[in-house]
Amino acid sequence: MSSRAAYQLAQNYNLDLFCIAPQATPPVCKILDYGKYRFEKQKQERAAKRGNRGSELRQIQLSPSIGQHDIETKARKARELIEGGAKVLVCVVFRGRQMAHKEIGEAVLTRFQEELSDVSQIEKPAFWEGKWLKTIIGPKKK
Repeated sequence: MSSRAAYQLAQNYNLDLFCIAPQATPPVCKILDYGKYRFEKQKQERAAKRGNRGSELRQIQLSPSIGQHDIETKARKARELIEGGAKVLVCVVFRGRQMAHKEIGEAVLTRFQEELSDVSQIEKPAFWEGKWLKTIIGPKKK
């Protein structure tokens, strides 16, 4: 069908003539409601984005003076995140004179990692960044 005839047919139905494959010979066009087509396309893109959350990096902060129960609570939240497929950046924040006792913060980080050892593995070992001791924990490979 010629492009003029197709355009006239689309106008009769109050629809749009949309070119799907302009490189093809002859070009492939479709008669449709372009607003509805665009909405459906956006809906598909949002659904695809929603499903792609595996590379998400979430952060949990600890302190060298944190109590055992608080470590367990934060480990429970980290477990939920890891089981959901996210990676967790665990940070131990040192303030003031706490920097004199770095071994205490390292012990806290080790206890936290042991709490999650059944569902997680260490993606990046502990490293220092200013007054922050950080590590990245991710889900275990299957």
